[in-house]
Amino acid sequence: MHLDPLAILTAFGLIFLAELPDKTMFASLAMGTRMRPLYVWFGTSSAFIVHVAIAVGAGSLIGLLPDWIVKLVSASLFAFGAFMLLRSGGDEDDEDGGTKTVTGFWPVYSTAFMAVFISEWGDLTQITTANLAASNGTWSTAIGSAAALMSVSALALLAGRFIAKRVPLKTVQRIGGICMLGLAIWTLVEIFTG
Repeated sequence: MHLDPLAILTAFGLIFLAELPDKTMFASLAMGTRMRPLYVWFGTSSAFIVHVAIAVGAGSLIGLLPDWIVKLVSASLFAFGAFMLLRSGGDEDDEDGGTKTVTGFWPVYSTAFMAVFISEWGDLTQITTANLAASNGTWSTAIGSAAALMSVSALALLAGRFIAKRVPLKTVQRIGGICMLGLAIWTLVEIFTG
């Protein structure tokens, strides 16, 4: 197992920026107001780990293709991610009217797990994780991506209200989009210069 610190930091940075303005952060925030935050975090983190494993597995399969095809697919996925982040106006905080409090570890854990597990299928961060795994290594990408997703969930649970009021999420979304666009261009340049 080879760990590349730069690949870990790249995965962490991209996934963190992509997930920060995502619906999952708002779901964590909403669940944290009605349920015990630590239990919610365990549930969301478990779901994120499962999604990272699936994405990294898919990325490893992509990595078996010839190098120029992998880079072309990577550039396309980064460009798609940039388009998605830059075109959207940001996910709105969809709060349901219910204020029912869920208690107990297993009910909270399973509620948080299922909420994230279902909502993250085909999500930008899952696609980005698969893309990074194809080009930057499986374990490094898995560690960076999982840490980023778990950090966003923890951040939402600990300081979500502060972030929602003080930091314009549209700005974070744009920064993430510009980073992904830069990576798409960089990857295309590597195809023609490498």
